[in-house]
Amino acid sequence: MKQEVVVNILKELIRQVEEGKNIDAGVQYRMSTSPYVCPEVARKEWDLLFRNHPQLIGLSGDLPEIGSYMAIDDFGTPVLATRDNSGQFRAFLNACRHRAVRLTQEDRGRKNVFTCPFHAWGYSNAGELVSIPDQDHFGMVDKSCNGLIELPAVERDGLLWVHPQPDGNLDIDALLGTELAEELASFNLGEIVYAGNKNLTMNLNWKLANDTFGETYHFGKLHKDTLGKIIPGNNLHLEKFGRHHRFVTASRALTQYKDVPEADWDIHVGAAFVLYYLFPNITLIPGNGTCTMVKMYPDPDNPGRSTSRIMVYLSQAHLDAAEAAKADGSVQEVSAETVYGEGNRLPSVEGTMEVFTSTIEYEDYVMGELQQRSAESGQLKHVMFGRNEPALHHFHNTFSEVLGLTPLERIE
Repeated sequence: MKQEVVVNILKELIRQVEEGKNIDAGVQYRMSTSPYVCPEVARKEWDLLFRNHPQLIGLSGDLPEIGSYMAIDDFGTPVLATRDNSGQFRAFLNACRHRAVRLTQEDRGRKNVFTCPFHAWGYSNAGELVSIPDQDHFGMVDKSCNGLIELPAVERDGLLWVHPQPDGNLDIDALLGTELAEELASFNLGEIVYAGNKNLTMNLNWKLANDTFGETYHFGKLHKDTLGKIIPGNNLHLEKFGRHHRFVTASRALTQYKDVPEADWDIHVGAAFVLYYLFPNITLIPGNGTCTMVKMYPDPDNPGRSTSRIMVYLSQAHLDAAEAAKADGSVQEVSAETVYGEGNRLPSVEGTMEVFTSTIEYEDYVMGELQQRSAESGQLKHVMFGRNEPALHHFHNTFSEVLGLTPLERIE
């Protein structure tokens, strides 16, 4: 992130904190609750936003070496992502060309050859059909044109993108835009490694899960005993990048920056976090040698259910330091007190998961389940988004525009 951008963001957050005022979009909106419950909307979004839209599946650190692979089945196309013997990121339909059986059931691992469990046809990590047992019994097969069906795949600045359709268009420059692409590149996401994950499947629409990450108005209320202990909340800097946006909120250390030269201002110190919403379903939170990615997916058979996949990435230096601290006993047992209090703040998988468990799973998503039940009752026709919730304005107006739905209604 350019230093001038860092300074502008932190200056605005300092102003909000000192004046006790949140961001002000100057407008309130009303939105129908039907997009959270309507089967027709759910079918349209599944087709347009997931089955036929580029998907961010992970970071380069998910495929750290030749032979690494991931299997993903979240958006209607079962994907086998590999790092082939030349080091290239590839993506294929996870289906044998013989009888369409999936080649691997494991989420991730390392293999040079994938063997179908049904009849043991073998494929290289570049998708080539390399072996057919008892081929003289089966009959002639041209191996050169019966490899795995390849999907468009691009690795850019540490991000792994796949299009679910073999003939899909995967233009990252058009998808992100130059400014956002350059800013994401500045976080060096290709230098961190996969460290762990947590999956949350709960009874709320995937857009309600996304709404969780759209405002800080609730931090001091819902999260007063958890996240509210370390993040003041009720402040926000927002910048839109087409269908995407950046969302930044202040840390408790922010106001100390008035006495530090602006050339030395660090976004990772002045901000509690920098969050990128990447349309349609990704929350990306890069840090200093860390990153958390939340991928939110609908249940294609139930608008009132969704799965969030929380992926944690750390630099090798952080992982080594965490292991050393565990070995010498200097890290306390992970608890809400050590994560949110003034105890050891060494970045760790356990600490990150504790934050997401105590705040997202037990607080935010519980609220989302209650919202879902109210919407499904049919009695609550609308919800409101305040002047201090512009990230939600942006998300829902963008969503409505892409799906051809009625835009948010301005409250006069």
